[in-house]
Amino acid sequence: MFQKLRHQSRQARPLVCVAASAVLLLGLCGCQTSGPSDITGSLGDKAEAKQTADPRRDIEAYHERFRANPKDFEAALKYAKALRATGQRSQAVAVLEQATIVQPGNKALLAGYGRALADNGNFQQAFEVLGRAHSPEDPDWRILSAQGAVLDQLDRHDEARQYYASALKIAPDEPSVLSNLGLSYLLAKDLPKAEETLRRAMDRPGSDARVRTNLAVVVGLEGRMAEAESIAKADLPPEEAAANVASVKRLLSRKLETRADPAKIPVAAAGRPD
Repeated sequence: MFQKLRHQSRQARPLVCVAASAVLLLGLCGCQTSGPSDITGSLGDKAEAKQTADPRRDIEAYHERFRANPKDFEAALKYAKALRATGQRSQAVAVLEQATIVQPGNKALLAGYGRALADNGNFQQAFEVLGRAHSPEDPDWRILSAQGAVLDQLDRHDEARQYYASALKIAPDEPSVLSNLGLSYLLAKDLPKAEETLRRAMDRPGSDARVRTNLAVVVGLEGRMAEAESIAKADLPPEEAAANVASVKRLLSRKLETRADPAKIPVAAAGRPD
């Protein structure tokens, strides 16, 4: 999963800092799954392809293609994705804003634009744009999940869960939606419910390392560090397992600063969103 949580960590020194890039999930964006530095959520973008080895090469290629034909929405999406992969989030927003002006009814562009806005921390605008990327008559579970992830960033957790529930009606037990739902409970400081939901997500086919890492952090926040380490390194090669455990320990070490203040215990987070 967020920028909001990073801001909170600077102000209140919460137990966990959660990043906004990720990966909010699968309708709109993606995040790192190996050696994560943040709890990750997901925006989920069905059009999101696997990132190439060198996004800088994609920036050059798709920049030229998009400049030659601003109506080439695939070039716009891939150009923006490459920009985001290199940390140029504001530029990605600008590219997709320009593309949606040319094709205001293109739902794939609107979904990508909403993802980029959320990745850049423009949560309210992202929610409004995502609402135009599908319709009540033809809902997209990925976008419903992404809308829920954005609402969680706006502290509208009850509303967010309604969107996750709608997404799960279309895609029952989809792990990316369950993962976002688990993070929603974590944001609301309901650790038992967060653990229960993330375990459901981890048990589903298609679950990835983000879910495992999020579950490990929740279990660690509940005080079961040995179990958290076991979850973090399960089924991973030794080097990757060690890196994952180290990342979880870094996240959990922050709880020592706030253990005496229950009001600050678990704040977490995204989505993107990949």
